[in-house]
Amino acid sequence: MPIAVPNPAPKKRRSLLPLLTVVFLASYALMTMLIVEQGGVIQQQRNLIQVLQTDSTELWAIKGKAVVDKAARDSAKKNANPGAQTPEANKKTQSIPGGQRTQTQAKPHIQLPPVPASDMGDNRRVLITL
Repeated sequence: MPIAVPNPAPKKRRSLLPLLTVVFLASYALMTMLIVEQGGVIQQQRNLIQVLQTDSTELWAIKGKAVVDKAARDSAKKNANPGAQTPEANKKTQSIPGGQRTQTQAKPHIQLPPVPASDMGDNRRVLITL
């Protein structure tokens, strides 16, 4: 006699589709909020740069005016006392024959910022072709 095995109830398979949909919607909402916040930060930085640019322009105008005022005062002093020039002042205005400048008339050395090591090339590996 065959033994009857009871049929087990079919297992219900739970679908992850509803959970994945909720996670997707939540991540999409967070990504949208992030984009909106980044846009606001970029706009604030743009406004700050514009304010700093106008401040910088005003500062350079003030510095330029100060240089012009100083030059005007210096020329007024020289015009007031033309005989009071020292021999060194006369030496500065003279130039060496041949168009060369004296050492006192040399252009002021402009100090450049240091170049980062990452920008410097390796000259040993530069290929020079003609």
